[in-house]
Amino acid sequence: MAGWFTEGTTEEEFRLLGTRCSACGTVYFPREDGHCRNPGCAGGELAEVALSKRGTVWSCTDGRYRPPPPYVSDPAVPWVPYTLVAVELEAERMVVLGQAAPGVGVADLPVGSVVEVVPGVLDEDAAAGTVHTTWHWRPVAAEALS
Repeated sequence: MAGWFTEGTTEEEFRLLGTRCSACGTVYFPREDGHCRNPGCAGGELAEVALSKRGTVWSCTDGRYRPPPPYVSDPAVPWVPYTLVAVELEAERMVVLGQAAPGVGVADLPVGSVVEVVPGVLDEDAAAGTVHTTWHWRPVAAEALS
């Protein structure tokens, strides 16, 4: 997922990365590096942009089963359910999917609530010493909204 989010940044600086067409302003996530896909645009330069850190919950659901490949999971490790979240980004008004942060469930994510993107772990291989990172969505506390 190289190029999909900032790496090596603090949690506060962490952002999803997209691209914006210089001709029509269309924003893409995941990034588009070939050409503007807007059929009404003659095309322009595509520049990397950091997307909104916050958004509102559009929908969410529980993932209560182990998905089939190509999802990475160790069958020797007990399955832990997770929550999938569809979030409408604050400025871009586009919906981005992702997992909720560990410990955050559907009951914590009412439609319309505010969430923020944070770094997360997709998979760890302790033997190889590798960690595959991703993004997660976490509720924003009411007092942080003011």
